[in-house]
Amino acid sequence: MVVTASKMLPLGTSAPEFNLPDTTGNTVSLGDFAEAPALLVIFMCNHCPFVKHILNPLVELAGEYQAKGVAIIGINSNDVANFPDDSPELMAETAREFGFTFPYLYDETQEVARSYSAACTPDFFLFDSEGTLVYRGQLDDSRPGNGLPVTGADLSAAIDAVLEGKPVSEEQKPSIGCNIKWKPGK
Repeated sequence: MVVTASKMLPLGTSAPEFNLPDTTGNTVSLGDFAEAPALLVIFMCNHCPFVKHILNPLVELAGEYQAKGVAIIGINSNDVANFPDDSPELMAETAREFGFTFPYLYDETQEVARSYSAACTPDFFLFDSEGTLVYRGQLDDSRPGNGLPVTGADLSAAIDAVLEGKPVSEEQKPSIGCNIKWKPGK
């Protein structure tokens, strides 16, 4: 495991396009969320201890905000040839086990992760209703082994601001997690 910080894509960046399969075989694209008041894109995977640490609270948070109209997707961009625990079959198992209420997409080519400048799992990107990046960073200060509870405070504050039509604080901390497992030569 290589602990990596998110690259902090510049605020104001437009949401990069994607067209990826989910765990049920359906294709999901950016345009599917054009009417949402906000879109949360989470780069994640099945095996990362940082993702596992937040997974139950994240699923709860997702359900709360989806009820308010926020669109949420998870994207796994890891190289499954070298990290088979992140295979699409096991993604579907993880989604069922944890009760994902959001699509969990597979980025086999890793092009979507590159277009978002995703660096770690988890890596969070929040876009407003115009598709403009307003938050990129951590869920909260909790990490495996640091004893702090998973609250989702940082991300929740950003989503709440968007839903209330208020500016999101530009003071944002990078997410910390396992590096995305890039394919050899990428």
